[in-house]
Amino acid sequence: MQTLLFKVFRDLAETASFSRAAELNGITQSAVSQQVKALEKRYDVRLIERGKKSFSLTAEGRVFLGAAREILAVVDGLDTRLRELSEVVTGDLRLAAVLSVGLHELPPYTRQFARLYPQVKIHTDYLRSSEVYAAVLAGRAEAGLVAYPATRRGLTSEVLWKDRMVLVCSPSHRLARRARVPLGELAAEKFIAFAADLPTRKALDRALRAAGLHVRPEREFDNIETVKRTVEIDGAVSILPETALANERRAGSLIPVEIASPAMWRPVGVVTKNNRAGSPALRRFLELLRSNTLRPKLAKQAHLAD
Repeated sequence: MQTLLFKVFRDLAETASFSRAAELNGITQSAVSQQVKALEKRYDVRLIERGKKSFSLTAEGRVFLGAAREILAVVDGLDTRLRELSEVVTGDLRLAAVLSVGLHELPPYTRQFARLYPQVKIHTDYLRSSEVYAAVLAGRAEAGLVAYPATRRGLTSEVLWKDRMVLVCSPSHRLARRARVPLGELAAEKFIAFAADLPTRKALDRALRAAGLHVRPEREFDNIETVKRTVEIDGAVSILPETALANERRAGSLIPVEIASPAMWRPVGVVTKNNRAGSPALRRFLELLRSNTLRPKLAKQAHLAD
């Protein structure tokens, strides 16, 4: 039975007015009368005393009123409990990320999130950029972290921050002691690049073309860790996000050098499914990512570069 019937009867009994009960429920007085008659037929009892100038409940009507109040209280309480449950931050949170972001930029956020919400278990898959989009679209991941985020059919993208791109070389390389280098100096260098289909490679190619350079990569790889290891041992150079060089910088195995070009900033962002609120865990995690509180120095630098 619809809860509206119980509400109409309760409002009628409490106001002793067919017109007021109709107003409270957005129906006509005739509909109120018909619903009361339907209840009386359903239970084969008389619920109200019908008089020209008076309104009163029968004994059965008073019992029914008590039951109606109890039922409506349960329904109202259920709504509250379900709303509360929808905000409980627990369960699994599945993410997908390109390697450079997942290994070097995501961990501070996942660690902080684990401290804030210990009941959530985070799973992160490290994929190529195109695979991240596919995983989110297919529902295998609730959110994807990528460089140069793009809006695609069925997906929404959002830029979270920007990484500074730097020249990277070994400590023995001739450019290692330079504070800044112009893009033009790369033309004569052995250059290690990302694979041609990756968004970061495409953006770097555009920046090099805009500077009038034609740099032919010595070798190409589809992940940042292989690029770094090749630069270390091959006397070559590359252009990589500065955030991915923290370990090598501490160890002294690779040297980052600033590039004298305003185009050397890489946007990093998140992709999610269109028109999907997501789980409470996802909503809280996105709030943490948007705060940028775990990378204030780099966030400030990126802001100044805009």
